[in-house]
Amino acid sequence: MPKIRIIVVDRTRSGFLKEGESLYLGRLKKYAQVEWAEVKPAKIADEKQAEEFLAVEGERIFRRVGRQDYLVSLDRSGRQFDSEGLALWLQSLTDRGEKCVTFAIGGPLGLSQQVLERSREVLSISELTLTHEMSRLILLEQLYRAFTILRGEKYHK
Repeated sequence: MPKIRIIVVDRTRSGFLKEGESLYLGRLKKYAQVEWAEVKPAKIADEKQAEEFLAVEGERIFRRVGRQDYLVSLDRSGRQFDSEGLALWLQSLTDRGEKCVTFAIGGPLGLSQQVLERSREVLSISELTLTHEMSRLILLEQLYRAFTILRGEKYHK
């Protein structure tokens, strides 16, 4: 399996979500090398300047993306998978020889247009509106589930 890097804007503030992130990051280490990277959020002074702030966060994200990384952004406009489909997609990336799959998750305002355009793929976790912090935990759990599916383990039912 390729290395997995997850880049998030800001730290997780909610205690129960941080606990869940730690749980699934620990579980994922059995299947892949996983790196969790937090980038500093831009300070939003005025909603009218949201694009400028997203661009600043986007540059901070790009500093963490390797030249050869397969960049995947999470955005509600993206393609959706069921759990088995996500597992097969991850396997296809491995089969194609991708060395590092990097997931980018924005802050409360999402990701800049530049990040979305530079991404090799844009995925959506759900049609529901989720907090950016909740999206992180769901991604981690679904990645863990995908690996258990690929290995034929009992976690996925």
